[in-house]
Amino acid sequence: MPPPRTRGKGLRHRLAELRGPEVPAKALDARALAALAANPGCRRRAILDGAGVDKAALASALGSPSVFGQSQFAFVRGNAFEAKVKADGGTELLRLAHEKLDRGAEPPASACVPDLTAQGPEGRTARTELALREAGEAPGAWTLLDHPMLALDVAGSPAFLEPDAVVVHPDGSWTVVEIKSFPMLDGAADPAKVGAAARQAAVYVLALERVAARLDPAPRVRHRILLVCPKDFSNLPTASAVDVRKQRAVTARQLVRLTRIEEIADTLPEGTCFSPELPAERLADAVESVPATYAPECLSACELAFHCRDRSRAQDMVTRLGRPVRAELGGLTTIGEVLAAARGEAGDPDDPAVAALRRAAALRAEALETAAVEVAPCR
Repeated sequence: MPPPRTRGKGLRHRLAELRGPEVPAKALDARALAALAANPGCRRRAILDGAGVDKAALASALGSPSVFGQSQFAFVRGNAFEAKVKADGGTELLRLAHEKLDRGAEPPASACVPDLTAQGPEGRTARTELALREAGEAPGAWTLLDHPMLALDVAGSPAFLEPDAVVVHPDGSWTVVEIKSFPMLDGAADPAKVGAAARQAAVYVLALERVAARLDPAPRVRHRILLVCPKDFSNLPTASAVDVRKQRAVTARQLVRLTRIEEIADTLPEGTCFSPELPAERLADAVESVPATYAPECLSACELAFHCRDRSRAQDMVTRLGRPVRAELGGLTTIGEVLAAARGEAGDPDDPAVAALRRAAALRAEALETAAVEVAPCR
């Protein structure tokens, strides 16, 4: 049996071919990784993210531009707030970490802020691991890692992740810090935004655990992260400890379920390329060569969501009704099949989904008949 194409050429070379000649790879960040883990059955997103394809540019080239992403104003405001939080060697940030997470430790009168600059993501990852190791060899001190670089294996391909900060406590344990520009009003923030931040931070926790496992003794990675936000309507920082154990467990389980990228690449036709510079027709064929698992939730997490939604509608797929409905319908994959089963024109009567549809159709018909009788005019 001949070896798979990806092994013959090398996975990195194969992914570069999929991305397009001279097209730089787009880094897979924690936000994209959390969205990918939330939809592990989507091979399309897995291969595009693994190859470093710019999905926003791809969506525009396909004629379905994305509106997903952060505004320039929010981006600038977020950077300004983060700079304020980390000013003076992270004094305020460490004070919040002590107050919210580690009151029993000595207050952080000063902290070590190591230089993490290095050449390339691999160099920065190695420098971060060295800084974490050195921090563990200096017990009793606080250490702040500003924008460390972490690596996490995703479906057989390395993803390089950059949390806002990591705090090393005097006892040697590690805490992920997420700095967001949305406000915390009366000590509480928007639950949806906090949930998104928790899912993103859970990815960093997983990556830190991989680093800790390589050290002896292995430091403890705390599962309560520090979420720093503006207080009320001011620009003053406040913080909250957020438990991400649930998000970490879900993300770890979903990442294991992801199909390995080389397996997906081996199923693609020779010459497949996702470069936005290609003609729209050829690009659409390339995208359609990889199966997608669309759900309405994709609209808030993926740049290709509008394109996939249009294709799902054109193919009459039940996935556009949402994951809970899709799960209830079993082997029925199109709206036409569902309606035919409900009318008794197709489907196995012993199938629980078919039986439930026919029962629902009978109840609906009975209700409509009763309503018609009740509103009929008297003669």
